[in-house]
Amino acid sequence: MIEALHYTFVQNALISAIIVSIISGIIGSLILVNKMTFLTGGIAHSSYGGIGLAIYFGLPIFLGATIFAVISALIVAFISFKQKHRIDIFIGIIWAVGMAIGIVFTDLTPGYNVDLMSYLFGSILAVSKSDLLYMSILLIVVLFFVHKYYYQILATSYDSEYAMLKGINAKLFFTLILILSALAVVVAIKVVGLILVIALMTIPTYIAEQISNSLYGMMIRSAIISTIFTIVGLIISYKFDITSGASIILTSAFGFFIYLIYVKLKKI
Repeated sequence: MIEALHYTFVQNALISAIIVSIISGIIGSLILVNKMTFLTGGIAHSSYGGIGLAIYFGLPIFLGATIFAVISALIVAFISFKQKHRIDIFIGIIWAVGMAIGIVFTDLTPGYNVDLMSYLFGSILAVSKSDLLYMSILLIVVLFFVHKYYYQILATSYDSEYAMLKGINAKLFFTLILILSALAVVVAIKVVGLILVIALMTIPTYIAEQISNSLYGMMIRSAIISTIFTIVGLIISYKFDITSGASIILTSAFGFFIYLIYVKLKKI
């Protein structure tokens, strides 16, 4: 693997792995404490509609996926406030419709033979300089909002009613969390794909939650754990020539089971 670092595409893959892992660690923590894994899954899959539209109109893939994901997040936020008891139905609709739109526009694109696997299961070795720029900007955006509004986000995440009593606009910050989650999902798609993105957001975060006493500590530990899993998965992917997304998630799952065994043995 050391000699492979001389190649630009491997360098890009490694840098993107670190950036996405930090973003996933931070946003994954918010997803976990807000109990909205299913919501994020719906947003992730709906973003494929943006990918299809971007391919059809010749736009940057990240741009199309981002716009579609953010719109989906806003729809989910609006429905959560109005009909929270029926949110699962609307998430399912957004999930299916987004995927369908993406597939239809991809089929309608003349002369374009899209590699669905790269979007469904990731293609980290195909990360470009422009992709890295987008990821870096998003990382700065995430760090800015989480740092600036940490206490508002913390209060909203753990007790929205208490937050409102303290004068915090819980609806606004819940929407902000959803939008940041949508943006995080978009960049993670490049690394592990639509199908596996939720695992990247939740496995490291679950482990971090068990060994942390605060949301801040949870974010830091989750980012570190996610980085380790992603880099190890990338190395295995390169060494055995297998799909990077699947390799990263299987590495995370292996680490997860090792942790569970450690906890079990510790109790004996």
